[in-house]
Amino acid sequence: MNKEKILLVDDEEGIRKVLGISLSDIGYTVYTAENGEEAFKIFEEVNPPIVLTDIKMPGMDGIELLKKIKETSPNTEVIMISGHGDMDLAIKSLKYEAVDFVTKPINDDALEIALKRAHEKISMEKRLKEYTENLEALVIEKSARLIELERQAAVGQTIEGLSDAMKSIGGDLENGMQYLNEIPSLVSIYDRDLKIVATNQLYKERIGDQIGKTRREGFGNKAADSLIAPVEETFRAEQGQQCNTTVTYQDGKEAPVLVHTAPIRNSEGALELVMEIAVDTSEIQHLREELRTTQRLYQQLFDEAPCYITVQDRDLRVSAANNMFRRDFDIESGSHCYEVYKHRDEPCLDCPVVMTFEDGKSHESEMVVTSKSGEQYNLLIRTSPVRDVTGKIIQVMEMSTNITQIRKLQDHLSSLGLKIGAISHGIKGLLSGLDSGMYLLDSGTAKGQQDRVTEGMEIVKMIVGRIRRFVLDILHFAKQQDLKWEDVDVISFAQEVASAIEMKAEAQGIELISDFDLSLGEFEVDASVVQSALLNILENAIDACAEDKEKKSHRIVFRVQQDPSYIVFEIEDNGIGIDKETRENLFNLSISSKGMKGTGMGLFITNNIIQQHGGAISVDSTPGKWTRFRIEVPKKPVSKGGQA
Repeated sequence: MNKEKILLVDDEEGIRKVLGISLSDIGYTVYTAENGEEAFKIFEEVNPPIVLTDIKMPGMDGIELLKKIKETSPNTEVIMISGHGDMDLAIKSLKYEAVDFVTKPINDDALEIALKRAHEKISMEKRLKEYTENLEALVIEKSARLIELERQAAVGQTIEGLSDAMKSIGGDLENGMQYLNEIPSLVSIYDRDLKIVATNQLYKERIGDQIGKTRREGFGNKAADSLIAPVEETFRAEQGQQCNTTVTYQDGKEAPVLVHTAPIRNSEGALELVMEIAVDTSEIQHLREELRTTQRLYQQLFDEAPCYITVQDRDLRVSAANNMFRRDFDIESGSHCYEVYKHRDEPCLDCPVVMTFEDGKSHESEMVVTSKSGEQYNLLIRTSPVRDVTGKIIQVMEMSTNITQIRKLQDHLSSLGLKIGAISHGIKGLLSGLDSGMYLLDSGTAKGQQDRVTEGMEIVKMIVGRIRRFVLDILHFAKQQDLKWEDVDVISFAQEVASAIEMKAEAQGIELISDFDLSLGEFEVDASVVQSALLNILENAIDACAEDKEKKSHRIVFRVQQDPSYIVFEIEDNGIGIDKETRENLFNLSISSKGMKGTGMGLFITNNIIQQHGGAISVDSTPGKWTRFRIEVPKKPVSKGGQA
């Protein structure tokens, strides 16, 4: 039994060895390469159906190798290997039709899932190709046959011309009919008594010898009066007629026929006989049914495809859309794609459909669209031209894959990396501060300098306090606890918060002003959690005032008000202020407004706490002058699930 081939590409020899053994154990014949150039040479020689390649390599990297492989062999499936820092490249590789990606260190289960996905796609593409080729061949064959038969059925259009040539038949029916024996239709001629006076050979073979019989008898006893009508009408109006009816053959088989009649005149121009040509349309109807079945199969394939598919004209109007597209997007007859996708009034820049109309090639792009429910989706889009029989592009098919979950995974992994980096950076800053305090303590003790000892002790106390807050933030971030809801008196709660920060503000020479609405009543919160969030902002305000060396005096106003649904806390200081860019990223874990003095985690946690309570935080500031935080907390929570 031949093993399936796989090409493994990685510049690390250890990974090639370990992963090569694993792939061999599960039944692959493994070819390895240490760089992109070597890999492509091996690929051209052995043509493996699956390639597993690292993204970052010296020389030709994994993305370039992926592009070359897809240009050479579009059906080869490529799985990318990425590090946690390579997620942008991993997502980019999907745009270039990588089937999947796995991250280092490679988990066996993740690798197995990726390989299974690759095999499923190879199998599906093979079946789809065979199915499409069979359908196309069937359509071509049946269409050609249908055209042939419909041409035969169109013989009625030439009846008038035939009638002129048949004038001599009135005088010599027997000799005249022999010219019609080659016509693949039932031909009969009637006199004014509606009796059959001549038939061609095919008529005799299928209906029998009906000379001298009436038309009703000629077409069998089941024929209705409507069968006689075309011949009678031709004698009356002296013009050819047409109708669809049914005949009964000698073997009892009934067949649908398309009937044409034409007047036959004598040499003096008088109508003497009527010729009737009946074309058996059984095969035409059968072919039409087969074509309808084939069209239904194509439509089913179109509708049930697990991606968004639309067909658009040159004005970017959507002429067809599959079920998945109609489920997620509002679409009406004649809608423009940019109206449906983006709610825009004009086409998008670099529209791949427009580019396909211009150059006749497939194009790819990634864009964010809005569904009818208001959700935003990340889509990978690929276009394909639809041509008519002359090769002219008349429409463009657009196929879009929803990669929103992949993007969310990327954001999650990126966020995780930023959080780990922020924690590491914070610990480093705290340790540096602790080292400074310990140095002052040691040097002051050794030299008997009490002021240095006192200064060092103050720094150590400050850093220990920050370490405590930092550890609590990490614990809160690592495991978000369910909230302990309770009814709390707002004034008492606010006074406790102010008391907790008052001494620290006084030690820095900062005036703390409390401005509370005495009619606030109660609200339902987890008091200790919200208190820690407000203290975090107040401590930031103290730090902002302490850093400001321009003003002679500083103050913090802690204001508590209400509106019908919310308790509103405002914390305003006249410290150094916050610039616009910092404000926009203030609650991102990776951003700290304190430089080396903070981790950036405090405000991230604070924002999560307020959101967990169903509230929101807004910030306004003028750099160098003032900053105001506005914290809105619902009086009664919408839900008590304990989740943000």
